[in-house]
Amino acid sequence: MSAFCIRLARRSDAPVIARMSRDLIETGLGWSWTPQRVARSLRDPNANVIVASVQQRVVAFALMKYLENEAHLLLFAVTPARRRTGLGRAMMAWLDETVLVAGIGTIELEVRARNAGARGFYRHLGFAECEVIDGYYRGVEAAVRMRRRLWSTQDSRAR
Repeated sequence: MSAFCIRLARRSDAPVIARMSRDLIETGLGWSWTPQRVARSLRDPNANVIVASVQQRVVAFALMKYLENEAHLLLFAVTPARRRTGLGRAMMAWLDETVLVAGIGTIELEVRARNAGARGFYRHLGFAECEVIDGYYRGVEAAVRMRRRLWSTQDSRAR
């Protein structure tokens, strides 16, 4: 496999990220992460969007929103051909660093309940399954909320 580069997304990446979201994440749910919505996230000072590229082609992306006490991973996708290559772990490590720099100790996300591969990936990274939310995805499908603490409240007092 070719080496990859992780970088902040640019405005010109919005259509590619939106299509990947539609095809890899939102399948069967309709398309809510349109290019316009992704572009708004790119401008949001409380979010960051990263992409991983191989030979100038985007093969993965993530969109993280930073709240007061937690970061929320809104979108995360890796093309099927690039899964299980370390790229997803590298992207999460990049995001972990930004969360820590922001002074936040917790990351939360939701994943389709029936997406065993994604749930396993997140568990492998130390996320715990917290709750099942019926009908989370447009009333059609349940989600599993997952959470990982990067540092404890005791650690935060020492900061």
